[in-house]
Amino acid sequence: MENNTPLTAAELSQIWGSYMDASLMTAVYSYFSEKTEDEEIQPVIQEALDLSENHAIVLKEFFEAENHPVPVGFTDEDVNTDAPRLYTDGYMLQHALQLGTLGMAESTVSIGMTAREDIYDYFKQAHKDFNQLHEHATKVALLKGTYLRPPIIPAPKEVDFVKKQSFITGFFGERRPLLAPEAANLYSNIQRNSLGISTLTGFSQVAKSDKVTSYILRGIDIAKKHIAIFNDVMQESDVPVPAGSDAGVTDEAAVSPFSDKLMMYLTTGMVTLGIAFYGASITANIRRDIASHFIRLSGEILLYSEDGANLMIDNEWAEEPPRMVDRDELAKGHK
Repeated sequence: MENNTPLTAAELSQIWGSYMDASLMTAVYSYFSEKTEDEEIQPVIQEALDLSENHAIVLKEFFEAENHPVPVGFTDEDVNTDAPRLYTDGYMLQHALQLGTLGMAESTVSIGMTAREDIYDYFKQAHKDFNQLHEHATKVALLKGTYLRPPIIPAPKEVDFVKKQSFITGFFGERRPLLAPEAANLYSNIQRNSLGISTLTGFSQVAKSDKVTSYILRGIDIAKKHIAIFNDVMQESDVPVPAGSDAGVTDEAAVSPFSDKLMMYLTTGMVTLGIAFYGASITANIRRDIASHFIRLSGEILLYSEDGANLMIDNEWAEEPPRMVDRDELAKGHK
């Protein structure tokens, strides 16, 4: 569809980020698709691959129509589909489930930042695509018995109201039991960190650069520490916690399926998402001791994220998003 309205900064930002993610997931799922063995999980992985490839094609057309450079993103050079199997089918299914979840969230944000009709229609369809992937992955995970359900809270006999200031403190003395939003956020953050540990464990076995390996191992230690803190809070209220381990990773360490650039981009991307989820968790937690955990841990992963960005810049792996024109630089060029 022809559209002569220039892209806004918000629209350009969203299609740029979406193209980078689509090219990244195309590389990742082209490898997953080659390695999946389970006949019920394979269609989920193929759906994720098809979705990523189709999104990348449409997003590329947006850039070309605007005479805007198409981002490099990730190509066949960043993936080796012939590499040995690094992850189990169960891990790949959980990865697809998270892709659906995060894709829906990001598409919703993009819709809210978009006005041009063709861009709006794309993100509306993208949300539908991610929703279908999420539904498919959820059904298969339920069938396999691997879907981790959040805690169940017994129904109260009546509506209650807060009567004491101690309801929000939680630092000293007896703490009240967790509220539903607090338990849900702690549980979700444990799940995401657990999946992150599995992802990074696989990366640590195959990364070529010693610096990249060291950075990834540091990320594993951070995620394990955060899980332990969240587990302690939940167990104090006798809330069951999701099991997490590196069981989704094989013992293969001979050939890497991914470039160090791809693994670093995915790692720093997970950290960025973690910061966003921790920020949302701060607002959802009324007990101050829980909110303080998220504030403190957010600072830790912010520093980790900065170190990752510096490592990517040093290796010239960090592709720069579109930016405004530097008027001072243009003025100097005329002198």
